[in-house]
Amino acid sequence: MSQVYEKLMNAYRCYQEQVDFQPRIGLVLGSGLGTFAREVEVKATLPYSRIEGFPVSTAPGHAGQFVFGYLEDVPIVLMQGRIHFYEGYDITDVVLPERLMGLMGARVLFLTNAAGGFGDGFHPGMLMMITDHISCFVPNPLVGQNIGELGTRFPDMSNVYDLELQEIIRQTAAREKIELKEGIYAQLTGPSFETPAEIRMLKSLGASACGMSTVVEAIAANHMNMRICGISCITNMAAGFSRQKQTQEEVQETADRVGEVFCRLVRESILAIDRELR
Repeated sequence: MSQVYEKLMNAYRCYQEQVDFQPRIGLVLGSGLGTFAREVEVKATLPYSRIEGFPVSTAPGHAGQFVFGYLEDVPIVLMQGRIHFYEGYDITDVVLPERLMGLMGARVLFLTNAAGGFGDGFHPGMLMMITDHISCFVPNPLVGQNIGELGTRFPDMSNVYDLELQEIIRQTAAREKIELKEGIYAQLTGPSFETPAEIRMLKSLGASACGMSTVVEAIAANHMNMRICGISCITNMAAGFSRQKQTQEEVQETADRVGEVFCRLVRESILAIDRELR
């Protein structure tokens, strides 16, 4: 047994010993969704500190726990506080929470994040459904010995972001009268914001926005055959599109401002996804 798989199974055992709840959908709460737990009838919480060998989130505004409960009648697990590569963790630790949610029973992984927009309508306050991604300078979490219990050595990446789930989100946004852009998200390592030259490079490759998370999580979940969808909250203009210096405060202020709309779109999308897939 590989050390990565052994750590995952130890984490799964800790979950089984402390929580009697099986989710159908896993949701990673990015900036702007900090209050989403209020939408859920909470049945249990599991702090990361009570899971053997589990990484602890140190990012500002990330609580560091799983929340289990019902969104109406949908059993769901919320990840309050994701793990970032820039925090100094091994990439396999960064994706450990998503793999664990898959073992818990979640077959759908809903990823959310804050991102910097590259102009062309991708401005602060917009919501962007992720249709594809680009990984840039971030290690692939599948490098190393393949964990055959989770998935194949060479997983296909043609449709990481499930086309059916995309259409459900698209229809939900239209029904709720929420403006929703669509685009390609790029992940870089962070924690420094990107340079104008890096943004020009990413835009020339077709990206619409970038951030410091999500792509490696999607790769790991796709390896496990989870169905994946994602929405970015555009919280700032990326370097080169504004004279204003980029700051974490700006990111959080914009995320808080659009939080109510973001929460509504995610809530209604999850309910629609569960209805369609049940």
